[in-house]
Amino acid sequence: MHPPGADTVLIRHGDVNTKSNTVKRYMEEILVENLEALLAERSIPGEVERRWNRPLIHTTEDAVEEATAAAADTFGVVSASPVATVSTEKESIIEILEETAREHYTGGAFAVDARRSDKTLPYESEDLARAGGTAIWEAVEDEFEPEVNLDDPDITFGVEVREDFAFVYLEKVPGPGGLPLGAQEPVVALVSGGIDSPVAAYEFMKRGSPVIPTYVDLGDYGGIDHEARAMETVRLLSDYAPNFDMQVYKIPGGETVDVLVNEMEQGRMLSLRRFFYRAAETLAERVDANGIVTGEAAGQKSSQTVRNLGVTSRASRLPIHRPLLTLDKQEIVAKAREIGTYSDSTIDAGCNRVAPDRVETNARLEPLLAAEPDDLLERAKAAAREAELVEP
Repeated sequence: MHPPGADTVLIRHGDVNTKSNTVKRYMEEILVENLEALLAERSIPGEVERRWNRPLIHTTEDAVEEATAAAADTFGVVSASPVATVSTEKESIIEILEETAREHYTGGAFAVDARRSDKTLPYESEDLARAGGTAIWEAVEDEFEPEVNLDDPDITFGVEVREDFAFVYLEKVPGPGGLPLGAQEPVVALVSGGIDSPVAAYEFMKRGSPVIPTYVDLGDYGGIDHEARAMETVRLLSDYAPNFDMQVYKIPGGETVDVLVNEMEQGRMLSLRRFFYRAAETLAERVDANGIVTGEAAGQKSSQTVRNLGVTSRASRLPIHRPLLTLDKQEIVAKAREIGTYSDSTIDAGCNRVAPDRVETNARLEPLLAAEPDDLLERAKAAAREAELVEP
């Protein structure tokens, strides 16, 4: 929903504003590039203008809602609004508020949220809000009895007055927040056919790090469906980052899984995780990545108890980032639905068939090393060197 004549998207960022001016300028430039890429990918007409604190997308009224949705999918954006742009003169702002009320205010309670950044203007924010509220009331009072509710309105008329323009809007579409993708260094993201790993990758992308999706082929313990699900989630993630390479590195792991199943009982899943981590570390060295991202959450599975995470993490010298570490499963599922990567959790994942009858929840490193194949980590490094790129 937008004011009549709205042909611009006002973009707000959050964490970028906490940076020094030099870093902020750098990150805003990245944000503009990412916005331009999303608009182009979705064939939305628009030109992005980098302005201090408030980037703008100049588009058409017909495309302004689509452009707003694209902005709200862009990492680093806190919210986006389709706006009508007018001069900073109070009379011009009042006029567009009246027009907007006649077109969109059809009943219920309303409020005016007016803010100004230029303190030299001949009016204050409170004065503008009062005058705007009066104008809105008078614009619709012949049609119905308007009501003011500043705490819980049914419709809010927003006004943001900058140094050279004023923007009038009706909604703030929430974005992911975080930092612009590309503002941090890349990481290897271990992805599977499950729910958690793509959400973890998304969350790290939200913090500005491009991810290098990596899938470990479990051979007969994974299968075509398992791999297809993993590739589909990466394809969906790539929709948020059209100007970044999201090809998947596929690491062969089926032979090692066979060895673990045949030679180990207790602790098998932990050794498999260690294989994953060392393979990911080796690949990270090859592609100049700076860490590993997984979808693990503390206590969610037997291999993810706090002690077990500590034991398995020692297989890598690189940091293992777990952005879902403290989340409940319901929160992870909700996020997966929100970003579009949710898939039916009742479909078997390959590693479920790897799990032994008796699980290890309280592992110690030395007994685990004694039980697992001596060449496990060498196998992991060799497998990573054989990794091949595949299109998601």
